[in-house]
Amino acid sequence: MENAPAAGRFAPTALMLGNLVTGCSVLAPAGMLPELSAGLGITIHAAGLLITFGAVTLCIGSPLTAWLTSRIERRTLLTTTLAVFALGNLASAFAPDYASLLVIRLVMLAVGALYTPQAAGTAALIVPAERRGSTIAYIFLGWSLAAAVGLPLITFIASRYGWRVAYGGIGALGCISFLLLLLRLPAGLKGTPVDLKTWSDVGRSRSILLLLAITMLQMSGQFAVFTFMGPLLKKLTGAGPDAVGMVFAIYGICGFLGVAIATRIVDTWGPYRTSLLFTCLVLAGITVWALSAGTIASMAIAVAIWGLGFASTNSMQQVRLVAAAPPLAPATVALNTSVLYIGQAVGSATGGLLFARELLHTIGFVAVGFVVLALILVVLTRPRPAAAAASA
Repeated sequence: MENAPAAGRFAPTALMLGNLVTGCSVLAPAGMLPELSAGLGITIHAAGLLITFGAVTLCIGSPLTAWLTSRIERRTLLTTTLAVFALGNLASAFAPDYASLLVIRLVMLAVGALYTPQAAGTAALIVPAERRGSTIAYIFLGWSLAAAVGLPLITFIASRYGWRVAYGGIGALGCISFLLLLLRLPAGLKGTPVDLKTWSDVGRSRSILLLLAITMLQMSGQFAVFTFMGPLLKKLTGAGPDAVGMVFAIYGICGFLGVAIATRIVDTWGPYRTSLLFTCLVLAGITVWALSAGTIASMAIAVAIWGLGFASTNSMQQVRLVAAAPPLAPATVALNTSVLYIGQAVGSATGGLLFARELLHTIGFVAVGFVVLALILVVLTRPRPAAAAASA
């Protein structure tokens, strides 16, 4: 740990860029569904299954890899993961058909599932205790940048130069991130091992299980729409690639702003009330989307409101889980990542079935239903008065 202070300024940035690569790798198909459909000779629904099956792989892989790799030195673990992301995306650029692309994606994400939770754990090892919270928030910023900058760029590149070039660009970014992490992350870092007793303790905690259910429902509702946002905008409003890219950018930029606001108010409001606020914003945005589907301006406003909450709600879920049982944090953070991906799988599968049946307006109302259930659970998990001061 003695080299940590020297590398501290740059190592968090290297970890954050790794999350940017992870986010772009996971979200990429959503930004280029029409191009994948046309280029591979498949339906939009089939192209959307790249996200669904990828999310299933991630939800299984996140806790499994957290358990299997918890004793491995962190620089070796994280750089290997980024190397797999880089090679996987480069291989995707040369995939000859849909089946090959799907297999490459599933192998890449099976390994890549460990990056986000392990990067968060590594952050706690390389900075002083008083900077851990802000450093972990900074590292999760990579996911916000993936939505704010990465996804609009992927849409722009794919619409003009093809989906293969977009995958190649992500692969190149993965190579840069790999080298930066190799050079800046201190060697010899090891976290707390995760054993089977940890998982059984998590399974017996009602409060943790409810918090995990909130994450799943929030993501199910959002990904029912988000996975098919581009094709929905095109079909419902006639929007072209540039307009779709602009809506993705609005979503990501507002997500970035939401995280910044949440970070500033959470110490005063507490994670519960902050989580409640941003869950309400997600619900408001998706409700406006459902009610105004067909009008591009209204749908863009809906995405802006929804975007304010999409990243902030998950950040607050992480904070609430850690506060609920600090000793179980390595397992609960990994499980939260896992159920997040379960939500992506459920939402994208549900949205895909409705999209394939041309029930385009129904998708928005189904999404609203998922988020309403999440909001009910948020209210039900309000801290008791005795604990409110400590973990509100």
